[in-house]
Amino acid sequence: MQEQKYSIKQWAKDDQPREKLRSKGAQVLTDSELIAILIGKGTPKRNAVDVARDVLKLGQNNLAELAKLSVSELMKVSGVGLTKAIVISAALEIGKRREAATAFDKVAISGSKEIAIYIKSLLRDRENEVFGAVYLNQANRIKHHEVISVGGLTGTIADPRIIFKKALAADATRLILFHNHPSGNLQPSTADKELTRKIIQAGSLFDIVTLDHIIVSEYGYFSFADEGLI
Repeated sequence: MQEQKYSIKQWAKDDQPREKLRSKGAQVLTDSELIAILIGKGTPKRNAVDVARDVLKLGQNNLAELAKLSVSELMKVSGVGLTKAIVISAALEIGKRREAATAFDKVAISGSKEIAIYIKSLLRDRENEVFGAVYLNQANRIKHHEVISVGGLTGTIADPRIIFKKALAADATRLILFHNHPSGNLQPSTADKELTRKIIQAGSLFDIVTLDHIIVSEYGYFSFADEGLI
């Protein structure tokens, strides 16, 4: 079969995304060139960079917006099948997790604002309610975070047994509970308050202190500790 007319292989080596990354570093590539590397191959009439540009257009030419799209939504782009959509989605998720991890690497948490920023970066783009915990050592340095449960648009259920099982596995002495409210309402429900009370009580049996419970939404955050609820 004759090589496709629009093949990137026909470009000068310095212009080919993979060669450009190898010789000059990933930082010099455009967003579309980076996505083209993830895509690998284009279609008979459109090369991988052309397809990548269409992927970016779907995300309003904004990586943050692109990261909100589901695999099925990415597959709406001609030339993006299931495997390519999964690769793109995975790469964007790695970027979000790296941002969250590096933002507080070896930094001791000293207030609700810091941990709220960390949690918002973890839960960015989540459309369903997610409940989890951040596990810390005695010096309030983050050791690990864990999503405990994922629910619907209006709620989720968290099992205290799982929360403390993860805490013991992480050798944590302190924890901060967190969940999001996709609706945007930051006020805790009666169920939120009751669950927090139960976890505080259970933690006393393991000498694990619950420092806070943070609720986040696109409009900000609510801290149980700041509001005197812990």
